[in-house]
Amino acid sequence: MGSQVSKQVERRKAIHTEEKTLSDLRNSGEDYPGSDYHPSDRKNWMSELNPEKVEIKKIVWPGTHDSATNKIGIPCITRPFAQCQSLSIYRQLVMGTRVIDIRVQENRRVCHGILLTYSMDVVIKDIKKFLSETQSEIIILEVRTEFGHEDPPEFDKYLQEQLGDCLVPQDENVFEKTIAEVLPKRVICVWKPRKLSQPQTGSALWSAGYLRDNWINTDLPSTKFESNMKHLSEQQPVTSRKYFYRVENTVTPVPDNPVLCVKPVTERIHGFARLFISQCFSKGYADRLQVFSTDFIDHDFVDACVGLTRARVEGRA
Repeated sequence: MGSQVSKQVERRKAIHTEEKTLSDLRNSGEDYPGSDYHPSDRKNWMSELNPEKVEIKKIVWPGTHDSATNKIGIPCITRPFAQCQSLSIYRQLVMGTRVIDIRVQENRRVCHGILLTYSMDVVIKDIKKFLSETQSEIIILEVRTEFGHEDPPEFDKYLQEQLGDCLVPQDENVFEKTIAEVLPKRVICVWKPRKLSQPQTGSALWSAGYLRDNWINTDLPSTKFESNMKHLSEQQPVTSRKYFYRVENTVTPVPDNPVLCVKPVTERIHGFARLFISQCFSKGYADRLQVFSTDFIDHDFVDACVGLTRARVEGRA
């Protein structure tokens, strides 16, 4: 018992030290090209930047992690252990989110680990509503079979039937196109089954290799921050890549820590998104940043990504 208490005391010290490391680093500044920009209409921020000038590969895509967990589990009982977003998919898109991360199980219900929530139909309905209200906003929709679950049968057909003409076909030339050249197609849908075959070139869906990341399981903010930077440094610049690369500004509850609820843990890194972007510039890796995701997305996170996108479009970054 005493050794366990001692271990937890040391754990709390480590977390405090890592939070202080990032806070001290913030003293170096969080400015970068576009950091002062705030879109007047986040719902239509891509339209605001001029679709004829915005190349797909140069967008810094604001994304959400475990996007459809706003109603997961039982409120106040199991929900705090799995909820990573408080907004519906529709409200996230209206706020400016453009990369959606969905985990499903064999019955087409959204899940996070063993906890379940609404069906994929709810996600599709929210996406369709947003698309019907906008004209030039492009979405990356990632759907994967959650670890420990089976692939939902004929799910690729389901996605194609539901999203139909909105889907951007799998084609590496898309990275060289502007938003205007991709329109009227609106959804880049990446389907990641665990056992079923991957979508092929020319398919309406994109295969797993087109959206990559290097996730690590840690609740330590500076450790995650540094890991994100290291893995980003190993990527090619966005102008040379034929895939999307994601950095997740999140940390995760781990079993050996008494704090297992998502929100108080992920808040350890949540406020350092702008710092990460500014450090990318300081270290010379800013030309590699592309998909940037977070838990509990807010206006400031969206603005941080949109501002850098605008700077790239204007040739300032």
